[in-house]
Amino acid sequence: MLYAIVGEDVPNSLEQRLASRPTHLARLLELEAAGRMVLAGPFPAIDSPDPGPAGYSGSLIVAEFDSLAEAQAWADADPYLAAGVYARVTVRPFRQALPKS
Repeated sequence: MLYAIVGEDVPNSLEQRLASRPTHLARLLELEAAGRMVLAGPFPAIDSPDPGPAGYSGSLIVAEFDSLAEAQAWADADPYLAAGVYARVTVRPFRQALPKS
């Protein structure tokens, strides 16, 4: 089943985010290589594809896991959470309606 993982950044976390990005990205690439990734990316803190020093306000990941518990455990091990980038992470079941796969 698909799950939506939404991480909400703490204010002024750009430095921690950039420092933790390589390990965060490596985990996402593992999901992609396993064919389990639907999409992933950050929410710019301002209305711009490159927010510069304004940074980001969080991230969205939609990926396939065997259960909500597995998705939650994966999210709980995110380097952004360990580094203090995320203030909160929410994991919810997700049903893709469009585009049809």
